[in-house]
Amino acid sequence: MIVLAHLTKVTQQHSLNLELTSSQPLHGAEAIPPKQSETMTHLPDPISQSAFYENVPTKRLFAWVLDAVIILGICLIVLPFTGFLGILFWPLMWLVVGFAYRTITIANGSATWGMRLVSIELRNRTGARLDLTEAALHTLGYTISIGIFLLQAVSIVLMCASMRGQSLTDHVLGTVMLNKQARR
Repeated sequence: MIVLAHLTKVTQQHSLNLELTSSQPLHGAEAIPPKQSETMTHLPDPISQSAFYENVPTKRLFAWVLDAVIILGICLIVLPFTGFLGILFWPLMWLVVGFAYRTITIANGSATWGMRLVSIELRNRTGARLDLTEAALHTLGYTISIGIFLLQAVSIVLMCASMRGQSLTDHVLGTVMLNKQARR
């Protein structure tokens, strides 16, 4: 009976062990719970570790809306510093502010503030957080996709249809958006 209680406790701890820390890449599809010092060499399997990918396309949409509101706020703050001439080149200002915001926030935590609010984050093909170069390339791919309707449509279809919920940019760069569990 004591052994059964212990096995139940270990199983519960293992199922809760999806926690991602800032210095630790994700853990792979092993049967043994990960130790804090272990690192991963690949992304979680979408079949055996589906919790990492659950509801990610919907969360991406909410994060995108939140990020758009944040970028709007930043643009409105920057606008007076342009002598209100920013109104004349609003799309360009939106593009530059959005690019800087996405690149900086993704490079400093592998997620924009919108992504963080809905508990998702980007990881590269090895399961590590994105660095500045990867963040800039991901943002560039996103920006190009937003600018060309066909690419955006393909990206949306891929996010909804692929097992890992990857966008077109994610497929090209080998990145993936994963659920980030609450830290205890």
